[in-house]
Amino acid sequence: MRVDSGVIAIFSTAAVIVHGLGIVHAAHAIMNVRSSQGAIAWGISLVTFPWLAVPLYWIFGRTRFHGYAEALRTVYTQHHKLIHHLYRDITKHKAVLPEKLAPLQPLAEAFTGIPFTSGNAAQLLINGQQTYQAMLQAIASANSYILLQSYIVNDDEAGNEFREALIAKAKQGVRVYFLYDEIGSSKLSRSYIKSLRTNNIQVSAFHTTKGRGNHFQLNFRNHRKILVVDGEIGFVGGLNIGDEYLGKNPRLSPWRDTHMMLQGPTVQTLQSTFMRDWYWATREAIAANWNIQQANGASNQIALVLPTGPADTLKACNLFFVNAINLAENRLWIATPYFVPDESTLTALTLAAVRGVDVRIILPNRPDHLLVYLCSFSYYQEMKAIGIKLYRYKNGFMHQKVILIDEDLAGVGTVNLDHRSFFLNFEVMGFIANLDFVKKVEKMLKDDLAVCVAVNFCEYDKKPLWFKLAVKIARLLTPIL
Repeated sequence: MRVDSGVIAIFSTAAVIVHGLGIVHAAHAIMNVRSSQGAIAWGISLVTFPWLAVPLYWIFGRTRFHGYAEALRTVYTQHHKLIHHLYRDITKHKAVLPEKLAPLQPLAEAFTGIPFTSGNAAQLLINGQQTYQAMLQAIASANSYILLQSYIVNDDEAGNEFREALIAKAKQGVRVYFLYDEIGSSKLSRSYIKSLRTNNIQVSAFHTTKGRGNHFQLNFRNHRKILVVDGEIGFVGGLNIGDEYLGKNPRLSPWRDTHMMLQGPTVQTLQSTFMRDWYWATREAIAANWNIQQANGASNQIALVLPTGPADTLKACNLFFVNAINLAENRLWIATPYFVPDESTLTALTLAAVRGVDVRIILPNRPDHLLVYLCSFSYYQEMKAIGIKLYRYKNGFMHQKVILIDEDLAGVGTVNLDHRSFFLNFEVMGFIANLDFVKKVEKMLKDDLAVCVAVNFCEYDKKPLWFKLAVKIARLLTPIL
């Protein structure tokens, strides 16, 4: 059968263009991809299979989020006086850290402009019922405004309870701002959003595809979970908004998670984090209470709220965690649903174990994301060789993100021990340097360990070949997991 020469010419031209794009994108990957392994993988793929690799590179290939910092510079210029006073006032509450933790103070100031502060109170909230009850009580107490941000919001019983609580306050004249991630909340119904807007609630998606160079980048997510009421009470942790976080998903029930409630100067950092995200999404500034109130009572806890993300000049999340891990002398316990560490984090964990630190990592026994679950097995041989203890949580699905260092520091927030949280997601963690709080976290994790099974790394050797192959393939996909 004779093929028209015009068709041949079109296909030939298209092939030249696509392969040319592959070469151009390969050069871009070599110049910009964070790791040498990633740069090589992308470079080879883009040159060899450009028809497939170029679209994938548009979606998954970048680790820098463009335009966010520039937008914030604009709002900071517009509100320079306000922001200047905020940072000045927070600095008045700058804490003197114990000598061992002192190296974290300049890091905090370099990454956020805000140091560890004194005068805080942190309350540990364990699981969904306790967390939602505290959050709904705080919402009900609001007099001026409510800032609520979540990665996932579901249109279900729990989601509707929060919706009705927000609507009730809006009808009382309280200003309500509701921010969600459009990828995480992709199943959120239009009717849910419409009902909020109809009742004078300001609603927006975060818009991760907004801005120069971000249009195809589905790789970025705003994974933060923040609630601030009147600039006086704040919440941060692992729970999104939905029935599954109350254990109502039979496949993953019971659901194990951790949140915390904050009072004191750290609430202002949570508030400013929401404000920045809201301005990016809407280009609107919110009038808020910036008066710093020390927490009631005698707790006077030293604390830090650390917001991080792909728009940071430095890889703040990764650098802070690595530095904190390096400070551990006796104990390093980490609970995370996803374990896909980059090379620097794995090295820090290795060094901790080698110098005799009790390194324990708690992972779920049930997967909610199969590839991430498989990828965790790829680290078994490395952990076996250096003495890291790995535990699988067996009482349902564990979603908490908690780190405990010696008797000195506990962290609760949204950061998983994976490539996505360290380099691709907008995240936020709360760190508390207080013995009483550390003891409460210690007890909580001991209770978790009591329903865990210690992993026998040798059992991986007995797994079938197809399982090991799937694990290796999952490891190759770590930049996007």
